[in-house]
Formats: sequence, structure tokens, C-alpha cells
Amino acid sequence: QLDPENTGFIGVETFASLVHSHELPLDPAKLDMLVALAQGNDEGQVCYQELVDLISSKRSSSFKRAIANGQRALPRDVLLDETGLGFYKRFVRYVAYEILPCEMDRRWYFYQHRTCPPPVFMAAVTLTQIIVFLCYGARLNKWVLQTYHPEYMKSPLVYHPGHRARAWRFLTYMFMHVGLEQLGFNALLQLMIGVPLEMVHGILRISFLYLAGVLAGSLTVSITDMRAPLVGGSGGVYALCSAHLANVVMVMSSEVGRAVWLRFSPPLPASGPQPSFMAHLAGAIVGISMGLTILRSYEESLQDQCGWWVLLLS
Repeated sequence: QLDPENTGFIGVETFASLVHSHELPLDPAKLDMLVALAQGNDEGQVCYQELVDLISSKRSSSFKRAIANGQRALPRDVLLDETGLGFYKRFVRYVAYEILPCEMDRRWYFYQHRTCPPPVFMAAVTLTQIIVFLCYGARLNKWVLQTYHPEYMKSPLVYHPGHRARAWRFLTYMFMHVGLEQLGFNALLQLMIGVPLEMVHGILRISFLYLAGVLAGSLTVSITDMRAPLVGGSGGVYALCSAHLANVVMVMSSEVGRAVWLRFSPPLPASGPQPSFMAHLAGAIVGISMGLTILRSYEESLQDQCGWWVLLLS
């Protein structure tokens, strides 16, 4: 009745009066987004297909394009002004502002976020790394610079280019660490950056990105630093960090400096092999390239599509 010519559009004022008069049980947050979309087009009209996609929690290409043009004003205040939130919802809001750059994207994520599946990958990896470190620390009675201990280097988990025929070592070295400093740094970044990224992008994307960084680290050491062993999850950590580069570039630079110093000017040069730092650089490259390829994009533009194909082919 409101669209006799079957155009698929009605005026936003007509839609608002329809919702009010019939007391339709629609999510207020979704209605806000629908009105914002209507304000973004020339006619100020509500699109039926956008309504269907929004109510069914489907983000259509038209909605993505509307987000990309950045010309809509939110009818409500920013998400930070939401009051009366519980602890978990406040954490979800923190994740939205930490990871997503646009207020509309943050509101969408905040209201659409589901706790299932939980972000268990980064937590499980970190817990495993801590357990392995404690086991080797108790066994060797050594908690710093463990790579200087001969028994430590005999571990079936450590990677060395001379062991590349044992394919599992390309990944399992991520569970071993030089000492408390490296473990603490990696665990901190994995939990502070990896968990929020996993909450936004999902366990499959983040686990693939992290493991790709780990694999790139061992492959890079195999051809650039063939006399050095490799331990630690730095390849995966730097893949996460470079996917979230703006907020952590200063921390990354200090950690790279520490790794280079340990490689070429170790505190105990005659005591054993110095672990390679090339996994840091390989992981950073993986994060920048594969991060743009596999992580969720809340925008859609021709430039983004071209960049996606270039990175994928590279």
C-alpha cells in the first residue's frame, strides 16, 4: 500500500510513522542504522531490501558501500555514551573502539556480537606456551636464555634449518621461548591484541593469520639465517601486530631491536647459539599482506578490491 509502484522504496518519514503506529518489535539499534542509510541517499528513502538484510543480520553490498562513503550522520550519540552496561558489554565496546575505525562499524559490531564461538585460540596458544616453558624451566633449572642449554636445543620442538626435514618443527617452535622476557612479551601481545582481533574477525581467520606468520618465520630463517635456531611465537605475534599496526608500531620496534641485539651481540657469546630474529620481520610482512587479504572488511570500494587481488596474487 505504501509503495504502489513497487519501487522498493518508501520515504523515511512514512516508515517511521509506520513503525510507531503499529508498534513493530524491531531492534532500535537496527532502526538507527536503517535511518542513517536513508539519510545517506539522495531521496531520503528507506529501501525494502536493506530493511530485510538488516533485520536478518545480513550486511548487503549496498550497506557496505553506504558505510564506505562516510556521509551519514548517526541519529544517536556515539557508542561511548552508552550507559548502564555490564562488564562484558563494556569489554565488547572496548574491542570495537580498539579494532574498528568507523563509528557505524563499531555500533554494528557492538549490537551484533555473539559470545559463541568464544575467542579461545589465542588463549589456548598462550596457555600452551606457558606450560611448555614451565616444563623446560623446571627440567633444566634455567629460566633465562634457555637456548644456551644443550639439552634445550635437543628438543623435538625447536626449529633449525638443519632439521627442516622434520616438517612439524616449522610450526612447533612457536611453543618454545628463549626466556621469561620473550615469553612475557609474546603472551602480553597475544592476549592484548590477538584476543580482540579474534573477537572481531573470528577464530578461523585469526588462527590462519597467526599460523601463517609462524610458518613464514621458519621458512624465512631457512633461506636467510641458516646457522641460527628459531624459537618463540614471534612470527605469529608480529603477523597480528602488523595487522593492527597503528597502535603497536613503537612496541614492535623496541622488540625488533632486542632480537637483533641478542642475535649479534649476545650477553654470553661463547655459551651457545643465538636465536634468529628473521621471524619477526617475516611475521610483520605476513600480517600486512595476508591481514588485508583474509580479515573481514567493513567497507567495499574499487580500490580495496584491486588491492585485495594484488596482495592475493603476491
